[in-house]
Amino acid sequence: MFTGIVTDRGRVRELAPGRERRDTRLVIETAYETADLAIGASVACAGCCLTVVKKGPGWFAVEASAETLACTTLGAWQAGTRINLERALRAGDELGGHLVSGHVDGVGTLMERGQEGGSLRLVFEVPAELGRFIAAKGSITVDGVSLTVNRVTDHGPATRFEINIIPHTQTVTTLGDLGVGARVNVEVDLMARYVARLNQKEPVT
Repeated sequence: MFTGIVTDRGRVRELAPGRERRDTRLVIETAYETADLAIGASVACAGCCLTVVKKGPGWFAVEASAETLACTTLGAWQAGTRINLERALRAGDELGGHLVSGHVDGVGTLMERGQEGGSLRLVFEVPAELGRFIAAKGSITVDGVSLTVNRVTDHGPATRFEINIIPHTQTVTTLGDLGVGARVNVEVDLMARYVARLNQKEPVT
């Protein structure tokens, strides 16, 4: 589990074929002290939970399956891509954001960006089937960052949601660098999924 509080901005150093056909190994540069980063540990990379398979001073390697590459933005990463990083939550850690699983629900697209006071206003679009889990004042994770939704609007087969990010968040994450048209990993609030499931009608037998 994670909290959506980014603790490092890493950089993809290289990509290579993974151990299995169609998998990809990614080497990530990081400011983390990798000496205490265990092989097999989980790290959220732009919101996607990946397992450390190798490491060295200032870097660690993970492998992404073909399914992960197809269902997230990872398939478009290149050497030099900057990504948000968060190590897994440990017992006793402060829960500063919200509970995040690191299982990406879908990919969104940045439709609008602009200044609003001292904050940056971003409007993302996701498919409507994902949008039904997003609510104003609820939590959402975008590229691994825990955020509060300001507004939600439906646009036919799609849903748009709006967030504001303060200057600190712009500095310590990649969100401030996003341009219109950028694709991002989105994970909806776990509680929203459970509520939607509980509200489903019982199947007719």
